[in-house]
Amino acid sequence: MIDKINIDKTNAWPFVEAKKIIRERKKNIESKGKITLQTGYGPSGLPHIGTFGEVARTSMIVNALNHLTDLPKEIITFSDDMDGLRKVPENVPNQEILNANLHKPLTVVPDPFGKFNSFGEHNNEMLKDFLNKFGFKYSFKSSTELYKSGNFNETLKLILSNYKGIMNIILPTLGKERQQTYSPFLPICPKSGAVLEIPIKEIDESNSKVLFDNNGTDLEKSILNGDCKLQWKVDWAMRWYALDVDFEMYGKDLIESAILSTKIIRLLGKPNPSGFAYELFLDEKGEKISKSKGNGVTIDQWLEYASPQSLSLYMYQNPKRAKKLYREVVPKAMDEYLEFIEKGKNQSDLEKLMNPVWHVHNGTIPNEKIIMSFSMLLNLVETSNADNKKLLWKFVKKYKQDIKEAEHPIFDNLINYAIKYFNDVIKTKKVYKTPNENEKGALNALIKSLDNCNDDMAPEELQTNIFTVGKENGYKENLRDWFKLIYEVVFGDENGPRMGFFISFFGVQETKQLIKNKLNNV
Repeated sequence: MIDKINIDKTNAWPFVEAKKIIRERKKNIESKGKITLQTGYGPSGLPHIGTFGEVARTSMIVNALNHLTDLPKEIITFSDDMDGLRKVPENVPNQEILNANLHKPLTVVPDPFGKFNSFGEHNNEMLKDFLNKFGFKYSFKSSTELYKSGNFNETLKLILSNYKGIMNIILPTLGKERQQTYSPFLPICPKSGAVLEIPIKEIDESNSKVLFDNNGTDLEKSILNGDCKLQWKVDWAMRWYALDVDFEMYGKDLIESAILSTKIIRLLGKPNPSGFAYELFLDEKGEKISKSKGNGVTIDQWLEYASPQSLSLYMYQNPKRAKKLYREVVPKAMDEYLEFIEKGKNQSDLEKLMNPVWHVHNGTIPNEKIIMSFSMLLNLVETSNADNKKLLWKFVKKYKQDIKEAEHPIFDNLINYAIKYFNDVIKTKKVYKTPNENEKGALNALIKSLDNCNDDMAPEELQTNIFTVGKENGYKENLRDWFKLIYEVVFGDENGPRMGFFISFFGVQETKQLIKNKLNNV
């Protein structure tokens, strides 16, 4: 257990939220003897990285709670799979199947992939599969199962008995036309099987029944055992109440819904959960990531190019700032992960609590000595022409013979990621600069200066040599342009590795030949 003084001092957001939960939900937590956290998922499309982020961040709060209290904690991953299918996702096959089943509960809609009993079940299984990959501890709960089993019945009766109060909360937020037709209860049509949004004519509270106006025809339905489901905002409050939820985070687009659901649960007689609104995930165009569009990088794509821990780190950082999720952000995330591991080696206990990797690894920062950044490794993949892990390890050990593979599992995995990322993302986008005569002269001067260098020199000495050549060849006032020239000619990019460090790994003679080849090819 961490020193309590350090916990009191830290302002790492998982600890801030954990302390807030204990403070705000003290009576509830003590009465039931556990802490319940919930994450929600709408399985109207394939799970995306934002869903992962919600579970990852909630798990980080559980890690913080573990250092504050010995009470049991549970993360409920709730699937709203009784919701009606409103539109057909763009990223699934056999869309005609879904078109023919619009507005039906997702657990009734046939699976267009042909693997499971329904589209809802398919997406639920996909969700559980990728959460299991990361070793998250959670309890999966299905809306359909809880409605139909009667688990929600008592709370549904309470909703019905507070019908007028709930309408007074919801109606002022709706337009005049919608006010005339709004009902918190959505009956399942006995003929079509669709989830109907139709107005209420009468309420029979004693028998838990509602009489609806179904386009001029009376439709009487029980509100129990899955014959009806609730509209979203009322459903959210009902779920908080029935499952005794102490905490839930949600995207900022749901803030207004959270406010209304809070009013409803208070009307029902319980305090609302502690909440946390996070910023949204965007694709490279700045558009919100959508399950139905399938835009942005997927979890599987990220895991092809970088470690699960780098993805968790990306979720940890700045949760209240919008994040762009596309393939080009992966190297930076991977490098930041490595940098935080390195920083952790010399940090105090309090500083470690502020180190994101401490939260990513549930309170333990890896010990491994970092050999090089992911960005530099990508350059090494290109310049060494290594197309598999064995060749690249051989290249690295040629210059650093004391490195043992078994002591560097993170770097060992990094090599595979770098080869895959370079070939899939970088290789096709490389644009090498054609230097003018003055620029060629400066680069030839660099080649000549390397005649006086050797592989035993420290990276700092090699870096100083490069600085000197730049100053002597027209870049004294702007060394940034000097390095930019090297990067654009040698690596086909405006940015690149710290050259002294790169040369110490790649080799002096090899670097000379590399620059010569680039100059001869222009």
